[in-house]
Order: sequence, then structure tokens, then C-alpha cells
Amino acid sequence: MGKLRFTEKIGYALGDVASNFYWRVFDLFLLIFYTDVFGLPAAAVGTMMLVTRIIDAVSDPMMGAVADRTKTRLGKFRPYLLWGIVPLAAAGVLTFTVPDVDTGGKLIWAYATYIFMMLAYTFINVPYGALIGVVTRDSKDRTALTSFRFIGAFTGGSLVAYFTPKLVLWLGQGNEALGWQLAMGLYGALAALLFTLTFFATRERVVPVSSEPTPVWQDIRDLTRNKPWLILFSLALVIMMTISLRASTGTFYFKYYVERPDLIGSFSMTYMLALMVGAASTPVLTKFLGKKQLLLMLMSLVTVLSAVYFFVPKDQIVLMYVLQAAIGVCLGPKSPLVFSMYADTADYSEWKTGRRATAMVFSAAAFSQKLGGALAGALIGWLLGALGYAANEVQSDASAMGIVLLMTLIPAFFAGLSVALIQFYRLDEATIETLNRELEERAPEKEFGV
Repeated sequence: MGKLRFTEKIGYALGDVASNFYWRVFDLFLLIFYTDVFGLPAAAVGTMMLVTRIIDAVSDPMMGAVADRTKTRLGKFRPYLLWGIVPLAAAGVLTFTVPDVDTGGKLIWAYATYIFMMLAYTFINVPYGALIGVVTRDSKDRTALTSFRFIGAFTGGSLVAYFTPKLVLWLGQGNEALGWQLAMGLYGALAALLFTLTFFATRERVVPVSSEPTPVWQDIRDLTRNKPWLILFSLALVIMMTISLRASTGTFYFKYYVERPDLIGSFSMTYMLALMVGAASTPVLTKFLGKKQLLLMLMSLVTVLSAVYFFVPKDQIVLMYVLQAAIGVCLGPKSPLVFSMYADTADYSEWKTGRRATAMVFSAAAFSQKLGGALAGALIGWLLGALGYAANEVQSDASAMGIVLLMTLIPAFFAGLSVALIQFYRLDEATIETLNRELEERAPEKEFGV
């Protein structure tokens, strides 16, 4: 099949730069936007985060099933990069629009627009993620491609983390609600350009052993019998809770506990840059350690560092940045490793069953990521609500301690849980090499171009 071109890796990575104009905004700013700008109670926001993502649970596998059954001269997945641009851009603006209605009306608007946002994101992001499974069968190439992808993700995330607060102030000119609306409009235009470039840069080369259509229930049944995938699903959910808890709480932490809201942008960008460094180092690290061993070591370090963070005094800003950067470097390889492993589980399923459902594998994986973020958001909202969080006011001792725990010991617990889950993954490099060799012998190759 040959090695992937450098330009194709870069082109694919641009798609995750585009995705992170949305995902990273959700991760870093959506909770505090809903409480401090939109004007919703923290507990109500927590519940909304969970409910909307449960609805999203249905859309991810449905989108995966649709994408797997799509047939065009341009491939199964690439056309969605163009078809999904307009819905995504529109949904982003509407989600960050504050209507002039009462609290009940605002809550209805928030539910409706956020559900639309997640459906639009699913429509374009599930096929984008599934592309990893069809551009190459080579496991090392996939690891390299996912590293490029998440370098793109963390580049986009760094830009969002640093510039979003500044854009909101500049574009809004004192009207924070307007600033958010215009900032999301700008992000929509940039995402449209980047997804278009990804479409033209990539090719689909892997063709399933069997081209016969299978019922959706069969794809789901194959997933439930794919033990390596089930373990990864659980693992990704728990790790995403670790990441989202720290990312979303960071804005509250600096605004209300450290009392330095001016540092939110630089602190968030430091974290994103550290994640990017970690992601970029993944191909080098996997030369010395297997994927499972590397993930085990890194999540163990995250557990320890997150626990240590609890003991940092509120005036030790430099130490906060150093620990945050160290945690980011450790978490950076997680996404390239896990998504490369998902592609391996798709190969395993095809080898075992004779059927391939690449988009179903990645859509259900995306749901795991989203559910992890939703559970984290719900936990933040519920805990802050229970402890008496009051938007744009000095927090009580209980509320301030809740913010600290959400930033430190609670993520440490979930990171430790991920360490336990990793032990059960059994799909090693030697096994993947053997089954891929057999799949290469069974299947023809075909390339879908422009």
C-alpha cells in the first residue's frame, strides 16, 4: 500500500484544527458561558450537558452506520467534510446566541441549539475520524497519522484557548454575548476552509474484504463481541472525564480561586501546547514502548501529578503552570494512541467476522469521548450547584474547595481508574501485524481520489 505522504498527513491534521474550533470551545468555555454569560443555574447546566449527550449517543452510531453505507465516487467518508460545513457553522453561532427571554425560555433555547450543535458536529466529525481506518492499513502509519491529527487538534485548541477570551472582548466591544456570537461566526468560516483542504488532501484506500451490505444490528452486534474495542470504549470514557474535568474547571479555578481571570487564556494555551508536544512525541515513544505500556505509564503519571496539584498554594502561579504543562505532556499521546488502537480494533473485527464497519467503530468511540465529557460537565455543574456556586460573585469556602477538588483529586481518581482498565487490553503489536498481513492477502486495494 505504501507509506502515507507528508502532505496527506498535514492535510488530514487540518480537519482536527477545524474540529477544535468547536470541541475546545465546549471543553474550556461552554460551562462558564452558560453560567456567567447565558445566565443559567450551574446545576441546570450540568443536567443539560448529560441529557444532550445521551441524545447524542443515538446519533453517533446512526451516523456511523450511514457513513459505512455511503457510496460515492469520492469515497465513503470524504464527502461529508463538504456536506457538513454549513450546518456546523450555523449551529456554532446559534449555540452561542443569548435570546432575550426568561430563564425557562433560555433553558429551552440552550437545549435545542446545543442538541443541534452536537448533531452537526457528529455529521462531519464521525466520517472525519473514520478516515483513519481507510487511508492505510499500516499500524505505524496510523499512529503517525493520529499524531499529526492531534497535533492539529492541539494547535487548534491552543489558538482557541488563547484567543477566544480576547476575541470575545474585541468583537463584543463591551457586549460579551455579542462577542461570543461573532467569535463563533469567525470560527465557522475558518473551519469551512480547513475541512475543504482536508477533503482535497486525503484519499480512501482500504476496501473491505466483503462488499456485501450488512444490517445495522449486525454492526452493533460485532462491536459488542469485540473485546478490545469494549475495553477501549471504557478507557476513553474515563480518560475523557479526567481531561474534561481539568479543562472545564480551569476557567473557574483561575477566575474564582486564584482570582486571576486575566491568566485564563495563557494557562489554557500552556496546557494545549503541552498536549501538542506530547502528541508530537508519540511516534518516537512508540519505537521504545508498545501502545499499551506507554499509555499505562503516562496515565500513572497523570494520576500522581493531578493529586500533587491539590497541595499547590493559590499564590504559586508558576508551579501551577509547570504542573499543568507536565500533565499536558503526559496526556498528549493519549489521543493518538487510543484512536490508532481503535483502528486496530476495526481490523480485528474484520479479521474475526469478515465484515468491516470502520465508521461504526469510530462513531461509537466518539460517543465514548462525548459521554466522558458530558459526565464531567454534569459532575461539575451538580457539585458546584450543591456547594452554592454563584456566578460572577466571590465564592463561599465550600464552593471554592469544590472548584479545587474538580481540578485536582477528582481527576486524579479517574486517571487512576484508567490505569486499572488498561491492564485488560490484549491486542498487542505482534497480533495486529499478523492479522493485517492476512487481511492484505484477502482484500483488493482501491483509491478514491478527487
